[in-house]
Amino acid sequence: MITDDTIVALSSGTGGAIAVIRMSGEQCAEICDRVVRSAKGRTVASSKGYTMLYGNVTEADGGVIDDAVVAIYKAPHSYTGEDMVEITVHASRYIIRRTIARLVEEGARAATAGEFTARAFLAGRMDLSQAEAVADIIASHDRATHHLASQQMRGGYSEELQKLRSRLLHLAAMLELELDFGEEDVEFADRTELVQLMEEIAAKIESLTASFALGRAIKEGVGVAIVGRPNAGKSTLLNTLLGDQRAIVSEVAGTTRDVIEEHLNIDGVDFRFIDTAGLHQSDDQLEQMGMERSRKAIEQAHIVVALIDGSTLPEENDNAPETIRELLAEIGCEEDERMIVVINKCDVAACDSQKVAAALPYPAVAISARNGEGVERLVEQIASTIDSKRIYTDAVTVSGARHYQALMRASEALSRARNGLTTASPEMTARDIREVLDCLGTITGEVTSDQILQEIFSKFCIGK
Repeated sequence: MITDDTIVALSSGTGGAIAVIRMSGEQCAEICDRVVRSAKGRTVASSKGYTMLYGNVTEADGGVIDDAVVAIYKAPHSYTGEDMVEITVHASRYIIRRTIARLVEEGARAATAGEFTARAFLAGRMDLSQAEAVADIIASHDRATHHLASQQMRGGYSEELQKLRSRLLHLAAMLELELDFGEEDVEFADRTELVQLMEEIAAKIESLTASFALGRAIKEGVGVAIVGRPNAGKSTLLNTLLGDQRAIVSEVAGTTRDVIEEHLNIDGVDFRFIDTAGLHQSDDQLEQMGMERSRKAIEQAHIVVALIDGSTLPEENDNAPETIRELLAEIGCEEDERMIVVINKCDVAACDSQKVAAALPYPAVAISARNGEGVERLVEQIASTIDSKRIYTDAVTVSGARHYQALMRASEALSRARNGLTTASPEMTARDIREVLDCLGTITGEVTSDQILQEIFSKFCIGK
């Protein structure tokens, strides 16, 4: 990765009154001084770090493009660890385009995606997990995702992994010391202590991998699939939850033939509510396509809201649970921890929907999607399925697929080391422990390659 030239890019988002153009590299002060002229004769090159300079952005012939304010950062005290300037101009597309063009004319190069943060990582300003958190901060869409990314960017995740690696390094050192004295048949590491240490580290890695389900749901938005037979009230429920007529509602069965997805923020967490096509037997090709998408939504959802038409339940409360089980089987919903049964149309049901819901052996709520009765209780039930409180504690929550895969590989290698501690050779055990160290090192960037770095930073926006 090229790190010895000077790069430039628009660093602020679109819209607004002003724009920030960022430049980083050894020549940024000289380049900036050839483009931005101060009326008082000040220069960026002669200014101290953490100061600002006012001047005019000029054409090569001296014509003024715009007035500007330049923030000056000196290496190593900058975001990238290099000399850096941020030029603030008016947010006209023409002004932005001409300012960047002038900086390029004077020797800067247009930055690639994520190159500023890549330079910060290569300069040791942050580790790789913190660099990835920068992109997550920019993409955060609610309080939970923002807090998750902020915790990772502040180094909480890195600190946890460093603790694991330091203990493993001690373990590996003891075993490899034995290899150096292999002919003397000595043990520098107590095997009972090693087993205990491996079990503690394995438990910590397992805790981190187990948190990925929550972290991914928070990061991507918690998927809530609303499923049921035609005319059970799925679209009406979606509209009631959103407070808007988003989905078409009709007395005609099968009105919804495609998946409709909308977002709702509940207690700072983004929930993706997915209104699906009614599940039933049909020879209609379009309906079959819609139902296939509905089944995929069920497979991928974090929560499945199984909507039952309360008006179809028998009058006797004791007979209603059996009918509900039959309806759940008909729409392909299994009684698992993801499912919430919702008995809709409680205002016209012949049975006592509230008592039936309370008697069911799984989470269930009786509602009327049409008049809103019970919907608040349903929202509370949906929110309770996510341990959002964990996000706001000191506990580390894994949200990146790359990190999760690395932890899984580390867990497998550690398992081999534990099993082989008494049966395998010290060489094999030491090799497995080194693999664990490498897997954890790929998360923070202590073990990496140009290919991995390019793949990660290519997903960043240009200017960051």
